Amino acid sequence: MRALAAWLQATHASHTIQTVSWVIPLLQSIHILMIGVVFVSSLMICLRVLGGVRTDEPFAAVSFWIKMALVAGGVAGTAAYGRSLARLALPGAGFSVPARAGAVLIIFLWLAVIFLGRAIAYDREVWGSLSLHA
Repeated sequence: MRALAAWLQATHASHTIQTVSWVIPLLQSIHILMIGVVFVSSLMICLRVLGGVRTDEPFAAVSFWIKMALVAGGVAGTAAYGRSLARLALPGAGFSVPARAGAVLIIFLWLAVIFLGRAIAYDREVWGSLSLHA
């Protein structure tokens, strides 16, 4: 673990974080915003269950289940991907093309989760004729 930490500390990204004064506040702000996004998504689900919001529509009528499937896939994929790379990641070694493709796939998967989380409130507008309300 120390070797990994030493390697990370020597990367260009780590050097930038350590030396550019605005990077840490920016990263902290993004982190706090993302916590808010996850919390609000969870809050919307819980309020729906408690009868507070969107009680006029069943869960099946919104993009909720698509998002939940992607969340499950994202969690499972990220965990499996991280475990598979842990065996391969040697300090200073590059990653293969399939490993890089997996990284891009995981990023797009989570971006889809974020998009669908926001799109739930605008189901008809986002999905158009594909909406269950069409």
